[in-house]
Amino acid sequence: MNPECLVNCLTPDEREAFNSDGYLVVKNAVDEVALDRLLKIIDRIDARERTAENRDKLLSVSNIIHEDDAFVDLIDCPKTFPRVWGILGWNIYSYHSHLDVTPPADPNTMTWQVAWHQDSMRVNDEIECSPRPRLSLKVGFYLSDVSQPDRGNTLVVPGSHLQDEIDLPQDGVSNPEGAIPICLEPGSAVLLDRRVWHSRSANLSGVTRKVIWYGYSYRWMRPKDEMTVAHLFPNLDPIRRQILGDGLTANGVYDPHDGDVPLRDWLNEHCPDDADWSHHGRSQSRPPAMVRGRNVGRQ
Repeated sequence: MNPECLVNCLTPDEREAFNSDGYLVVKNAVDEVALDRLLKIIDRIDARERTAENRDKLLSVSNIIHEDDAFVDLIDCPKTFPRVWGILGWNIYSYHSHLDVTPPADPNTMTWQVAWHQDSMRVNDEIECSPRPRLSLKVGFYLSDVSQPDRGNTLVVPGSHLQDEIDLPQDGVSNPEGAIPICLEPGSAVLLDRRVWHSRSANLSGVTRKVIWYGYSYRWMRPKDEMTVAHLFPNLDPIRRQILGDGLTANGVYDPHDGDVPLRDWLNEHCPDDADWSHHGRSQSRPPAMVRGRNVGRQ
């Protein structure tokens, strides 16, 4: 990695905002050249995958990193990846990737239901602590203009990552109290704590929503999709191989040696504070009182 990316390390104010709100916006995460290239790739995949039956519906395709070198370049994006390790530390990898394409909906024929949920599905049913642990986060690279509401924006309830349950309206359409749309210019990104309660929203605009999502977690968590990336390893630098799941041994995800986590070695040389994870401020405020609710429409 280029040490110049260190200008994008997580700041104390950003850490406080992420810990408080459960998400963080990064403006201008990709430049216009990369944006144009990514849009062409997404359009190519959309043309290949979309059928006549779903021509007006959300298309979501997972396991995308192997589709193009431009997707590989995003895994350590200089504007976002330093903030990812600033939140999760250096024993991390990308366990999931997908792209979403949401065409404009016809309000006269649209059948829409909100899908409020926390990510990770069974983790939320089986974990034994409260609030649930962070474990992972997602980075969403927005390639279309969602700077206004009603463009298929991701909806979030700020601060809800510290609540295991929230009160959800039962009509399938209304949003919980405090919900807001994340509004982003093309090329901007959002870091999303997996626990923050969030949902897709209807696209009532004339703009097709296009977004790429990468999930980052600790290396001891299993991948969420097939992660067809091993064939890429020979042409990647050590840090990119770590991000895509390479390592020396199975036990190395729990007790990593230098060859398992080249990111740690790089940070020791270029950013020692971030290499010394023992001192990182990961404490969080206690959650508010639990309220009624449930995970619905999980994806």
